[in-house]
Amino acid sequence: MDAASVELANLDVLSVEELKALLYEKHAQLVVKDAQILSYTAEIESLKLLIRKLRLMQFGKRSEKRAHQIEQLELLVENLETAAAERACVVAQRSATKPAASVPKPRREFPAHLPRETQTIAPQESNCPDCGGELKHLGEDVSEMLEREPVRHKVIRVVRPKLACASCDTIVQAPAPTRPIERGMAGPGLLAHVLVSKYGDHLPLYRQAEIFAREGLELDRTLLAQWVGNVSALLIPLTDALRAHVLAADVVHADDTPLPVLAPGRGKTKTGRLWTYVRDERPAAGESAPAVWFAYSPDRKGEHPQQHLADFRGILQADGYAGFTQIYDGGSVFEASCWAHARRKFVELDELHKSPVAAEMIARVGALYGIEEEIRGRRPDERRAVRQERSRPLLDAMKPWLEQTLATLSQKSATAKAIRYVLGRWVSLTRFCDDGRIEIDNNAAERALRCVAIGRKNYLFGGSDAGGERAAAIYSLVGSAKLNGHNPEAFIRAVLERIADHPINRIHELLPWNLQATHTTALTGNDATPKFPP
Repeated sequence: MDAASVELANLDVLSVEELKALLYEKHAQLVVKDAQILSYTAEIESLKLLIRKLRLMQFGKRSEKRAHQIEQLELLVENLETAAAERACVVAQRSATKPAASVPKPRREFPAHLPRETQTIAPQESNCPDCGGELKHLGEDVSEMLEREPVRHKVIRVVRPKLACASCDTIVQAPAPTRPIERGMAGPGLLAHVLVSKYGDHLPLYRQAEIFAREGLELDRTLLAQWVGNVSALLIPLTDALRAHVLAADVVHADDTPLPVLAPGRGKTKTGRLWTYVRDERPAAGESAPAVWFAYSPDRKGEHPQQHLADFRGILQADGYAGFTQIYDGGSVFEASCWAHARRKFVELDELHKSPVAAEMIARVGALYGIEEEIRGRRPDERRAVRQERSRPLLDAMKPWLEQTLATLSQKSATAKAIRYVLGRWVSLTRFCDDGRIEIDNNAAERALRCVAIGRKNYLFGGSDAGGERAAAIYSLVGSAKLNGHNPEAFIRAVLERIADHPINRIHELLPWNLQATHTTALTGNDATPKFPP
């Protein structure tokens, strides 16, 4: 019997056997649907695990290919989750029951800072529908639903009355308030939104113009570009202060990434570079605020980082880029290499050839990272003591094993090349054991560059060298705001509200860590009107 052809109104005329057959058929359909949903759930979890693994390898060789793989897998997960939800809803509708979750999930609590709007739905009956007796309050069921209201723009009309003296010709009027852009039509909130949408959310200006048009505002791309240029110039003193703070650290993490830029008159792009320098002492219980400073250069010549770090004195944690070599030659900057870079070469070998040597090396480096997990956040002297006691013996055993293994390999093999990379940097790779301020890897700098990788995928290229310099400045502010727990848009808005009147010799007061996080919109919040200290 076809269940779809049976109307509920005709159930009374069915025999017991026909009703049983209908029930069995319905049950079989539900079992099939439930099996499909469980299959989707398992596949979704498997894909999410694969995405996490790919993200860990995001910044190695073939990073662009992996970024594309991650993007495709995320789309597949999105489709599977949507399909699973749709099928669960169909099952619930046909069975007249609520869909049963395969795994119980805790109830989601919405952020406390969100405004609450209470809707009370009382019974229509004023007396008991069964006996007519008086109804008394027994309790209530409360549930919450997250809703979104349309974006609201407003026009602020500034009215300044003129007053004239009745005894003389004097006219009195309050001075006009300053604006981020002189005689500009955009307020600080709108300007901050445009900047963070471009450099934080990776929305090119032409897409923003389309979004504004959909909301009833005709703001063309040319106007938005003018705003970005004007605000970038206004924020230069703040990015200079960020640079001074970062390079005053004892330990700085450095890295770079390509940025395609239009070459004037050539009709094609050239490859510029964005350099990142990170100060983050939190893993060693440091009290100084974390910050990141970006710099742009039209090429990757070593003269650029040498110029950036000309006044730096301390420990530079970076990869093996040859352009840093001259910086170490002066004796005032010491090299600390990155075990993540060294390990990545063996991971690639293990993936391609299932190399026993690579697998052994990965396990040995993993033991070092296990120790680092335990001591993260401790003071430098404690970290050094633990490393000397536990990590140093592992390294002392690793070096002769690498040397013995290298002697048995073809010198042209990829495994031999990976081993020579480690042995050639042994002093700088093991320096972290002797100094608790140093990290085992350079992941702080690699994390800072993620925003550039995502933005590059959306923009395809920068408009000019000047555009690269603007990008570096805003990436610096957005990245430093995030490191200090601020919502970048709220932070930049607060800066723009006061920077025009702020004394240049007190520009440090506008740095993210000097605008207390308790007064800002936190990264987990989305207050429309964040408040900062006066």
